[in-house]
Amino acid sequence: MLIHPWDAPQDDTEWQHWLAAHDFGQLAVNGPSGEPPFVQPLHFAYDPQLGEAITHLARPNPLLPALAAAPQVVLSVVDDYVYVPGPWQAEPDGPAEHGVPTSFYAAVQLRCTAHLVDDPAEKATLLNRQVGHFQPEGGSSKVTAGEAPYGRLLSGIRVVRLEVTGVRAKFKYAGKRSSEIQDRIAERLVERGGPRDGVAREHLVRRRRAG
Repeated sequence: MLIHPWDAPQDDTEWQHWLAAHDFGQLAVNGPSGEPPFVQPLHFAYDPQLGEAITHLARPNPLLPALAAAPQVVLSVVDDYVYVPGPWQAEPDGPAEHGVPTSFYAAVQLRCTAHLVDDPAEKATLLNRQVGHFQPEGGSSKVTAGEAPYGRLLSGIRVVRLEVTGVRAKFKYAGKRSSEIQDRIAERLVERGGPRDGVAREHLVRRRRAG
């Protein structure tokens, strides 16, 4: 992922705050020699204090032998993306049709070392942590090895603990454009009112103020 200086996070807090609200991504794992990578969409629970993310996979998943063979992986999360038409980015003193179309988006890529967990008690602990992240209000029985209702299901999954070893983050929201162009884009996003236009505008305005 190319990250220009104007698209880089202003500090670690920016990407950490964003990632805290985005817990679904894609895990990219090296495939066998000569084959493309495996890419698995999944929910995960990221803990910045521990520097790790927790997820789990069904035992038949082809990612599991790939993880065992090559545990260096990337967990990629992308959201808040919109298409920006060319005229929105046109220079004020030039033709609107000469503006360059682009994409706005936020992205965080966690480089991780994957650890496969098979011990039933440890799996139960980690699964309870993951469920607790998504269901802080409760409502589901606790996972306990050897006990109903979930104990018998533990053998059918493997928990993956992703130890974070590096982070790359990007917030591509007209950071290199003039104030006049940024104002125009912000106005057009409001006018269009698409599914992610509001949050894209928030990123643009927030980063401009912080900068």
